[in-house]
Amino acid sequence: MEQAKEMGGASRVRTRSVAFVGLSIALMAVSAWVSVPFGPVPFTLQTFVMVFALLVLTPGECLAAIGGYLVIGAVGLPVFSSMRGGIGVLAGPTGGFLWGFLLGAIVALAFLRLVDARLRRGAAAESGPGDGIAKGGRGKRRALAVDVVAGFLFLLVMYVCGWVQLMGVAGLGPEAAFATAVAPFLVVDGVKLVAGVLTARAVRKALPGR
Repeated sequence: MEQAKEMGGASRVRTRSVAFVGLSIALMAVSAWVSVPFGPVPFTLQTFVMVFALLVLTPGECLAAIGGYLVIGAVGLPVFSSMRGGIGVLAGPTGGFLWGFLLGAIVALAFLRLVDARLRRGAAAESGPGDGIAKGGRGKRRALAVDVVAGFLFLLVMYVCGWVQLMGVAGLGPEAAFATAVAPFLVVDGVKLVAGVLTARAVRKALPGR
């Protein structure tokens, strides 16, 4: 009986995880369709969704969602910006930003795991008599800062990948590629990063275990 209950619980967890991954892939596609043309690289809502997924999903779910999104786009489904699809998009001038989603997520998730381990050790060392309210306030501010830094690392890696591929494919110099593909998006992506972090924290608070 106990074994059956454990198997049923594990099955529900897997089903829930698959549902989260599928929903995240759908959100990534929809956010890519909401785009504003701006030179070769359009404005989209993907930064917001990627940061949100990074902080709400488990590491395995996050990487599965981004990897699945890239795969279904590579086989031709129109899930990329401007409703495009195909391996040519990934190999094209703006494809580096798409590859950067996956590489950026790996770096950001590694950072979150490292910081989480250090914070756990620090919390254990500080667990003694003290002002619980003050500690709680510091903990919330620290957690918010960690989430923002993780989002920043994700953006940094994404920008570098997109910048390098644009230089190689379009034959642009470093300054021209930066001015075309990075500089115009810094402020807007910063806003989307903060929005993604705040939304993710609200969802984690509402959904136990997230």
